[in-house]
Amino acid sequence: VQLQASGGGLVQAGGSLRLSCAASGRTSSIYHMGWFRQAPGKDREFVAAISWTDYSTNYADSVKGRVTISRDNAKNTVNLQMNSLKPEDTAVYYCAVASHRLRTWPAGATDYWGKGTLVTVSS
Repeated sequence: VQLQASGGGLVQAGGSLRLSCAASGRTSSIYHMGWFRQAPGKDREFVAAISWTDYSTNYADSVKGRVTISRDNAKNTVNLQMNSLKPEDTAVYYCAVASHRLRTWPAGATDYWGKGTLVTVSS
């Protein structure tokens, strides 16, 4: 599976950004698709995910209520709408795929990674 992410950039605190990730290749192997982020000096952390089978979603507590993940079936694309952004949301965001069912999704359980896209939130 190949993942192509887009949509990062610079935004002021309180603003919004929309990230997109297009999957190609062996998309039949996707079970979950989602986003992680990694801030400087920190571990890569889970942000949000959507199930490829039943469209159920899961969010990190730190973004719940501010972030919405959605799927565009026709384009094999997952979107991450981020609102009310905070400076602590600044990180490189990575699109990710897991090819097996997961209850929780640690970074180590990821099967495919996209290249990161930088999100910078200024105060």
